[in-house]
Amino acid sequence: MSFTLAPLPYAYEALEPHIDVQTMQIHHGKHHQAYVDNLNKAIAGTEHESKTIEEIVAHAGSISAAVRNNGGGHWNHTFFWASMAPNAGGAPSGKLAEAIDAAFGSFDAFKEKFNLAGMTRFGSGWAWLIVKDGKLDICSTPNQDNPLMDVADVKGTPILGADVWEHAYYLKYQNKRADYLSAFWNVVNWAVVEERMMAAM
Repeated sequence: MSFTLAPLPYAYEALEPHIDVQTMQIHHGKHHQAYVDNLNKAIAGTEHESKTIEEIVAHAGSISAAVRNNGGGHWNHTFFWASMAPNAGGAPSGKLAEAIDAAFGSFDAFKEKFNLAGMTRFGSGWAWLIVKDGKLDICSTPNQDNPLMDVADVKGTPILGADVWEHAYYLKYQNKRADYLSAFWNVVNWAVVEERMMAAM
């Protein structure tokens, strides 16, 4: 079985002006495509050919670096695209808002802690909102790792992730990762995040 790159659930320009069309075209069409292509090459002729991407990611500690990095890249980016939407952002509501308030005190406090996780991730990586032991928590991972992996420092079920690799923001924001993270809140698809939370709880 080989993996394929699914089309974005919205147009490349749909997240403007917060995330620019050229970044989306390159990020999805070039970077994510490369993870898929390199993953397929890395699993060809191995026992991983018949596994799902979730099975591959879960056993990151016992697979090759090529399968771990490209498998993580494929899972993370597929998750990331679905975490965003046009005409989205703002503040969450309902059970998600209640869970955020319970875990972090307020939505603003949550955003501050999430942004800090993204800002303090040295080099390339991801910031995550996860469900851990029935509660919300925030963590970050290096490279293309994620909290589902057996090698993660903090394990849990991701419900929101922000890509803080430079390729996610450099064309528009240059080296200003903080500006990119601020803009990210304008495109978060809170309905999807809440669905993920309810499933994980």
